[in-house]
Amino acid sequence: MTDTASAIIARRSGTDAPSLARRLAPFFGTPLNAVLTLALLWLMARLGWLFVDWAILNAAVLPAVPETCASTTGACWSFVIAKSGQILFGIYPPAERWRAGLVCVLIVVTLAVSARPAAWRPQLALVWVAMMVVVLWLMGGGLGLASVPTSAWGGLPVTLILTVFAIGLGFPAAILLALGRRSSLPVVRTLSVLFIETIRGLPLLSLLFVASILLPLFLPESLLPDKFVRALLALTIFASAYLAEVLRGGLQAIPGGQTEAAKALGFGYWETQWLIVLPQAIRNVIPALTNTIIVMIKNTSLVLVVGLFDLISSGKAALSDPAWPAPSTETFLFIGLIYFALAFSFARFADFLERSGAEKRG
Repeated sequence: MTDTASAIIARRSGTDAPSLARRLAPFFGTPLNAVLTLALLWLMARLGWLFVDWAILNAAVLPAVPETCASTTGACWSFVIAKSGQILFGIYPPAERWRAGLVCVLIVVTLAVSARPAAWRPQLALVWVAMMVVVLWLMGGGLGLASVPTSAWGGLPVTLILTVFAIGLGFPAAILLALGRRSSLPVVRTLSVLFIETIRGLPLLSLLFVASILLPLFLPESLLPDKFVRALLALTIFASAYLAEVLRGGLQAIPGGQTEAAKALGFGYWETQWLIVLPQAIRNVIPALTNTIIVMIKNTSLVLVVGLFDLISSGKAALSDPAWPAPSTETFLFIGLIYFALAFSFARFADFLERSGAEKRG
């Protein structure tokens, strides 16, 4: 009877019965597997229906006023719509939030353009430097724009800026640390190992506490950077140590014969590393690099300890409005979707890089 059913399904689906049977075997190959599969499908359908009923069918959407959520039994999306500006941009002045929004668009567009292989040219570095300068000008003001101190920055722009700047500044440092740890010079190797192992042995929170509490004790007020720069410095140091170990794993996978061949051809040390070793090493560790970048995106939520309002902190601040019923589930679901979109985009880009590298090697 099972064979007959498989044959009927195969004829209707246009596939051969043995192939379809093999695919369904893990799910319906035994009575126990069949029961578990059906039970799981029922549970998924049940939970899916409850979520649709809560998030869509009985949700309060418009108008975006507190009264809309008073009588609903579903999600209060009215709150998310009404507070979207505060959630996305924190305590940034409402009249100037167009600048914060433009910063987010500028960073995302630059990332999207940089994802195209045709854009991978030396000029791309200049584009990134120009983008960073424009971002700081838009957020901070000056030259015709109202000045906004970093203490008033918040929300998604802070998350994106800290991530991009920390990775952008930490990656070159990580390359030097990874090469230094493999150096034949004892002093360089010892200093690199000491730095990497010290930073990896400390949680990010401790680095942020050092930046926010201990650093002011050692520096005079005139030399003390503001809290945004201090948080960026802590994140950059943290990222450089972890990225260095990822890159070192890629460097160890490169056969020593390639370095010897380059030396025999007259290549210098830095020329060999830049043209031969590093491109292969980076390609070998793309998944690990992607994981580190995604972790850094989420680690930006810890900057609250230095008084910065990231995306999560802005959401919490929005929930404190007594006029609303404080729908925390909807708020954090909205914030979670933003984090998921960022992490998912980086993961898909890494998959694209891996496939491109595999095709070139093939």
